[in-house]
Amino acid sequence: MLHAPTASALERARRNAGHAAKALGRDAVRIVVNGDAVAATLDDPDAQSDALTLVCGNTLERLGREAPTPLNVLSEGAMVALVNMQQEGWRYVRA
Repeated sequence: MLHAPTASALERARRNAGHAAKALGRDAVRIVVNGDAVAATLDDPDAQSDALTLVCGNTLERLGREAPTPLNVLSEGAMVALVNMQQEGWRYVRA
């Protein structure tokens, strides 16, 4: 999982997700966005990575925005999701 809390981290995560998906398969890659990266994700969709992207529901609520398909919303929020995913065996990479 690639964690992107900023707009610049989102750019790196999208680029790295593409490379990782080719090497590991799309099922092995997720981008978790929160903070400033949420607005950047919504404002600049990316057809290649949006289906892999998990958006912090808490940040969406704070911004008063909704995530369109194919983005996935984390109802528990990004921080809880990051912890849960690591407990499930996902590897954490800060983008």
